[in-house]
Amino acid sequence: MILFCFFSLLLFLLWLKTYFVQLTHFDLGIENTIQQFLLFLNPLGSSLLFLGFAFLVKGRKKFVLLLVINALMSSLLYANVLYYRFFNDFITVPNLAQTQNLGDVRSSITTLLTPWDVFLFADVAILLFAFVFKCKSIEIKEFTTRRVLALFLVALSISGVNLAIAETDRPQLLTRGFDRNYIVKYLGMYNYQIYDAVQSTRASTQRVFADSDSLTEALRFTRSNYAEPNPDYFGVGKGLNVIYVHLESIQNFLIHYELHGEEVTPFLNSLTEEEHTLYFNNFFHQTAQGKTADAEFMIANSLYGLPQGAAFTTKGLNTYHAAPAILGQQQGYTSAVFHGNKGSFWNRNEIYKSLGYDHFYDASYYDMAPEDLADYGLMDKPFFEQSIPYIESLPQPFYLNFITVTHHFPFTLNEEEATLAPHTTGSKTVNNYFQTARYADEALEQFFSYLKEAGYYDNSIIIMYGDHYGISNNHNRAMKHVIGKEVTPFESAGLQRTPLFIRVPGIEGGLIEEYAGQIDLLPTLLHLLGIDTKEFVHFGTDLLSDQHDDLIPFRNGDFVSSTITMADSKFYDSQTGMLLEEHQLEEALKLQEEVEQRLDLSDTIVNGDLLRFYTPKNFIPVDRSQYSYLRGNTEEEVDVELLDYPSLQ
Repeated sequence: MILFCFFSLLLFLLWLKTYFVQLTHFDLGIENTIQQFLLFLNPLGSSLLFLGFAFLVKGRKKFVLLLVINALMSSLLYANVLYYRFFNDFITVPNLAQTQNLGDVRSSITTLLTPWDVFLFADVAILLFAFVFKCKSIEIKEFTTRRVLALFLVALSISGVNLAIAETDRPQLLTRGFDRNYIVKYLGMYNYQIYDAVQSTRASTQRVFADSDSLTEALRFTRSNYAEPNPDYFGVGKGLNVIYVHLESIQNFLIHYELHGEEVTPFLNSLTEEEHTLYFNNFFHQTAQGKTADAEFMIANSLYGLPQGAAFTTKGLNTYHAAPAILGQQQGYTSAVFHGNKGSFWNRNEIYKSLGYDHFYDASYYDMAPEDLADYGLMDKPFFEQSIPYIESLPQPFYLNFITVTHHFPFTLNEEEATLAPHTTGSKTVNNYFQTARYADEALEQFFSYLKEAGYYDNSIIIMYGDHYGISNNHNRAMKHVIGKEVTPFESAGLQRTPLFIRVPGIEGGLIEEYAGQIDLLPTLLHLLGIDTKEFVHFGTDLLSDQHDDLIPFRNGDFVSSTITMADSKFYDSQTGMLLEEHQLEEALKLQEEVEQRLDLSDTIVNGDLLRFYTPKNFIPVDRSQYSYLRGNTEEEVDVELLDYPSLQ
């Protein structure tokens, strides 16, 4: 009887706590009574199932195992709370492969903690107290096998009923599982973790069973989706250097935004009118859990990032036909990445070998003075400054990729570095966002000054792109003060715009309003350099082509295009923001199917490592053994010294 009471109390507290967390800590978009009921019901079946395993052991060990299972489930729940506060998403199994990043993000994690979090473990403390003082010495009557099986049957029945009701409100819930938010809303946190584990296992086994036939459908799609290059732009940049600058967390609403009577990003604003720069104001990031790593993955490969975890960490040994290798083989480019953080962060020091980068200048190549460090590495101004000797050591033409970090959550900046007062939205995160954006803008202006003085400016294609959002949906209330209106699902989709600047010496610059995404950058760049992409497996299309496909999938299955936007599983007119009427849904549903097809095909390629079965013309598969990024393994050492670097201070 004591065991039953203890078990019942534990189950009730875990059920109640999980429901409370799902209701208050996650923005699940509860819309009707069925969804509200399911949110209340769904923790019960999974909690009963997991706790039931304690009855498989004998004696008082049942109490101990019940406490351990409860503590583990509580920890998993809390880990998702913290993860959601930062990423507005839920933990997946591949995320666990990224634990090597924890040391680099610990300062960000601490900003997510609140004093009230301790109450999420109150039941663990209560039950531990009850066990130690009330239950520790009590004789336990064993449950019969029939009772244990009955318990599991009840647990599975509850979850089965849960799933059946969910399918009536959301058909094909599990087969269209792009959006984790829906899985948690309908099935609950713990059932979601089971679902995720199954999906991750399926993905990890795809490579074992893959063969060349598995690539046929993807090849058929990418060739039919190929966009002929625009003759006005094809080859105009041939022989020029290529410089990518990764604009960390820069969203497009910053462009021409004024705060306290000042432009937040005056230098980026000036580039929108620069004579040889194309500015794209409908360019969208398409990242998922990999965020920065996803953005890098897409611009290098024109393949989508994975729905769970990041290809950088889980698929680093795959075969790729990436930009550094293509340019090195076909036009003699030297390639390099510059990043003021550890090489192991996001597994860069491994996947860069598969992409064919010749050099990777990580933190070991920089003077990482404590006063120059941001939360994720070297601050932008000293980062660009210390990169100069390495730039000048590289033979031209070169393909360079600069990964900046200062303008990254939690957007902290020393008072002496800030040249703009924070916003006044009521959210510290949103307020500080504008200060670090100004700092990033100043660093870019200094870097451009160097490129001009060193003679690279008019001898290089310079591409700057925002990698992902900086302000998540967790701050929609504060963002209302920024954009001047409610952040509806449609407006949230619009906030995924990030700026894209492409400067090519000699071309006529200007504003381009074409809808485009990060998936489109690789074919666009190759065509500018005079390399036709027809033989490559690319899911993006040249955004300067008249045949450019402006359907931009998001990783959760939503999408934007110039005509229709799908946000939170609702369809909107992209120009008016109005919900589509019933008679307008045929085209929207067709676009939704196309999005799912593209994401599925890309996932099949990446998970199955299918590019190992296909080699484009004039391309040689990358030999990873030819690359090493350890300092001292390069042909020559370059001393970091302070050069005559432009400064605004």
